Formats: sequence, C-alpha cells, structure tokens
Amino acid sequence: MKAKVNTEKTVYAVIAIASFFVLWWFLTTFTAVKETTPGPIEVIRLLLASFVEPIGNRVIVGHLLISLKRVLVGFSVATVVGIILGISMGTSKWAEAIFKPIFELLRPIPPIAWISLVILFFGIGETSKYILCGIGAFTNVTLNAYTGAQNVDPELIGCARMLGTSERDIFFRVILPSCTPQIFAGMQVALSTSWMAVLAAEMVGAQEGCGWMIQRGSDTLNITLVMVGMIVIGLVGMFLATIMRVIERRLCSWNIMGE
Repeated sequence: MKAKVNTEKTVYAVIAIASFFVLWWFLTTFTAVKETTPGPIEVIRLLLASFVEPIGNRVIVGHLLISLKRVLVGFSVATVVGIILGISMGTSKWAEAIFKPIFELLRPIPPIAWISLVILFFGIGETSKYILCGIGAFTNVTLNAYTGAQNVDPELIGCARMLGTSERDIFFRVILPSCTPQIFAGMQVALSTSWMAVLAAEMVGAQEGCGWMIQRGSDTLNITLVMVGMIVIGLVGMFLATIMRVIERRLCSWNIMGE
C-alpha cells in the first residue's frame, strides 16, 4: 500500500513538473512573454554548457560547491549553538530569563538585514558569508530546540527521577530524544533559510557562487544566466531538503515528522 502511494506521488510530481515546462514553453513561444523571457530549451542549453564552459572563473559545479561549503559551515556552527541555547532555555529558568529576551529581540530580524553590519565588521571575505549563513539557520534551530525542550512530558522526567536516574541520564535519555523530532523540523527550515542567506550574501562583494552568478546575469542583462542560477538554486534546495528528511527518518524512525 505504501509503495503504491509513493508511486502515485512520484507520478503526480513528474506530471506537475512537465506541465510547468510545457506552460513555460508555450508562454515564451506564443505570447509577448518571449520578448523578455528565454524559453526552457535555451535555458537548459546554457545550463548544460555551463558544466564545461566557465562562468567567470569556474564552471557551474565549482560555483555550486563554493556556495554549499559556505552554507554547510555556517549551518553546522549555528545548529550546534542553537541546539545548546534552545535546550538550555527550555530546561533552565535562569537561562530562559537571561537569553530569551535577547533572542526574541533579534529573532524577527531577517538575515539580509545583517549584511551591512557583517560586512562592516568582518569585511567581504569568507567569514562574513559563513556568519550570514549561520544567522539564517540559528533562529529556527534555537526556537525549535527551545519549544521541544519545553514540551517534554514532565511525567517522564518525574518518573525517571523517582527511579533514581541521574540528571545526566535524564538529559540524554529523556529530554534530548523527546526534543529530536522538533529539532529536525527546525533544521529543515534552517537549512533552507541558510541557503537563501548565502545567495543574498554572494550578491554583495563575491566573485564566485550561485548568488554571484545571478548577480552577474542581472548586471549584464543575461536573463538566461539568471534563470539558470534560479533553476540550480531550486534543485539544490530540493536536494538538501530531501537529505534532511532521509537523515530524520534514520534517526527518528519512531517519531517521524514532516512526512
């Protein structure tokens, strides 16, 4: 039954993507849209060519790997810090009283708003891009870790203490496993926001990366290059989300979220 449902989902996804490309081709062939927007064949042709012909100093795979490195570094650091801070606020009244007001003050600020300050203090090198990616991921991971820690069933903690379980074991065997599904839900969103943040960062003061590709296409009025960058960004974002779901299913098979 499950295999049949998965097959149906795959078929519907293929039909939806094919319909999108057909509509795109129709609009750029038979309507006024063709005056400003390249068709799918032209975009796909440039996409395939970019694997062997460099855009700037690198082929498209090189730009993609640069962007992924920036995202993974910033995301990894932000995830570790966010989980520690979130669980601390969720389990300690003192930590909540100290850090939550500051977190709530900074949480609504989008990563893009930090670009000027980050560049001012850290320059336009790699460090600023790592920090912007980290800012993009930090909020969602922290918030979900905090919510997960607060929602741990107090009866489970009480029973563990009644049976003489140490505080260390309560944390690693009760609190952390209970938080894990919520944390992974936050990490999925955080990875997407981190990916968006690096693209914005690469549009300012960068010489390589997927964001730089889009900015170069915009500066040179090469809309085909802009759309190639957009397609690559979408595909990579979908791939990263899929990877996160696979990891979640492996680690949280007893309580899968996001299906």
